[in-house]
Amino acid sequence: MSAPTFANPPESLGFSSPQLVPPALEQEVRRIYARSPLYGQRFPLHPEPLQWSCYREIPALSKKEIVERGHQAFFADYAVIERGFGEKKFEYESTGGTTQSPMTVIMEDGWWNAQTARAYLASPILREFVGRPYRKCVLAPVGCSSNLCPYEDHPFPHRYFDGTVYLNLSSDPFAFPEAEWDRIVVELQATQPEVIEGEPVYLSLLARAAKKRGARVPSVKAVILTYGKASTQHGQRIAEVFPAAQVDLYGSTEAGYLFVGEAFRDNSQVIDANAFIELVPWRPELPDVFQIYVTTRDREAMPLLRYHTGDIVQKFPTGFRLLGREGNLYFRPDGSLVSPTDVDAALPAGFSCWHYSLVQTGETRWDFHYVADSAGDHPALETALAQMLGAGARVNAFRRKFIAPAASGKFALLKPLVR
Repeated sequence: MSAPTFANPPESLGFSSPQLVPPALEQEVRRIYARSPLYGQRFPLHPEPLQWSCYREIPALSKKEIVERGHQAFFADYAVIERGFGEKKFEYESTGGTTQSPMTVIMEDGWWNAQTARAYLASPILREFVGRPYRKCVLAPVGCSSNLCPYEDHPFPHRYFDGTVYLNLSSDPFAFPEAEWDRIVVELQATQPEVIEGEPVYLSLLARAAKKRGARVPSVKAVILTYGKASTQHGQRIAEVFPAAQVDLYGSTEAGYLFVGEAFRDNSQVIDANAFIELVPWRPELPDVFQIYVTTRDREAMPLLRYHTGDIVQKFPTGFRLLGREGNLYFRPDGSLVSPTDVDAALPAGFSCWHYSLVQTGETRWDFHYVADSAGDHPALETALAQMLGAGARVNAFRRKFIAPAASGKFALLKPLVR
């Protein structure tokens, strides 16, 4: 049986036989089996050298299965983990993601920081910040990523941890009053960060707040877009106020950081030191588009083996483009794919907004909601988007003061009907 395709560079896998799983991957698989009883219960593994035929029989792990089994299923004696919380050997985070199903994630102390450092090392833009002190400001959903986002309303500068300032004290940036934006912009200027990191909608609205107040932060060298899918509108609005290199950093609370690249350049690469990423064919008519199965590397607590994230990636000669969640992609009646990148490309030249969401309301009806300081040319918007969607689509454009996130706190650029 032929080997699966991986996003990792071939040299890191060390392929040695067409039938056998490469040593690096097999070692990680067996370490995961040794660390967590969950996998042996799901699919027993023989001691002989692991062949691809056997590897493919290991069932993919889904978030739904983790939620149903409970995070305790990953551990032979969960009492050890509970004691570890008090001793600061382990920590936990609850994540809802886009599925809105709460899941508890257990991680060993230091895991998040270590895999973040590996993610930075994999980026030509970010690696200069590894191993030296630097200042960073984070603006993202509260409780968004492992131990990075505090839950208590500490005054500034008590939200300054190891060079990082956490700017917001609540989620949904559209609900921030002007006084809150005043505080955030003042703290940003006081910190003078080299790096700004955040969810793209939050950072776009931060750019609006800074622009409105005439605030400048010339210290910024890099802007990290993470936690959610960024549109080119987000990127352009952010760059107008913070003219620095933009990095697309993709990951999740449960799996860690997986891909990194320049934003909007289709050159994201797998963070090889963090995970093995299997590229699983998605649809026959889309040979360069894949689902991903993630196997974490060197993780002790809740290691993931062939974890089906629900995310879709497209392969290019330059690297990968993260298309988004499978449920947030649309197929025209002719079978062709529409992603947020297509929506970005269809927007008329000169159109400008802080955020948008294209929502399907019927078989051929769509609403385009956008937040902007002035109204766009609605007939031109509606015509351009309808032509992009095809098949007799009709689009109505609406300028809004705000666009509410989903119950999970996530924003969606493209929201087709649930099939």
